[in-house]
Amino acid sequence: MDDREMKHRSPVPEEELLSPDSFLAPEERGLFCQDRPQPVEPSKVKIVRDFCNWAQANSVFILAFGTGCGAIEMRPLFTARYDISRYGIFPRPTPRMSGLFIIGGYASVKTMKRIVRSYEQMQNPKFVMGLGSCTVNGGMYWDSYNTVKRLDHYIPVDTYVAGCMPRPESLIAGFNRIKELIKEGKAEGANEYAKNFEWYKKNQRRIIKDWNMPEYNW
Repeated sequence: MDDREMKHRSPVPEEELLSPDSFLAPEERGLFCQDRPQPVEPSKVKIVRDFCNWAQANSVFILAFGTGCGAIEMRPLFTARYDISRYGIFPRPTPRMSGLFIIGGYASVKTMKRIVRSYEQMQNPKFVMGLGSCTVNGGMYWDSYNTVKRLDHYIPVDTYVAGCMPRPESLIAGFNRIKELIKEGKAEGANEYAKNFEWYKKNQRRIIKDWNMPEYNW
């Protein structure tokens, strides 16, 4: 068994796993993805594939999920000093209009289900950036019972920007990195989620016990 297979082995015994019907109320079952998503197959024609990657890399619509102090460091990017729009990066208000999901800070068990729901509402191809050390290993909250230590165990993360908190210059470097991955066709997080869907779902169910989500949250 290679390292890739080891990564996607479930940390939860099969007998402890719950079926979709057992962890979602009837009115909640349409809010989360229960069927395996379809992977996005790139064009077999190289010039078409390269053009699509170039277009996606130069027109990045972001959905910023500010769970902590990372959201504070993102605001200067939209001022005249940094002017992130010159890189072809624009904010969008809803998941369905976005292609890059930015998790800006620590993720708790309570917010994890909202992260999952937002991610699953995004259209393919989609990408994820983990912003700050909290998304890597829990950061300064690593020993908290309510902190998610490894974001990439629950949704795929294409790139991280480490720091507590990273400055706007680091965020720009992170954006350039994700654009490089998109141009090269190496940002495969969405396909990773589709291919290892059961593994991600098992991890999500392991920490999220209450999936109820009142409508006023959305």
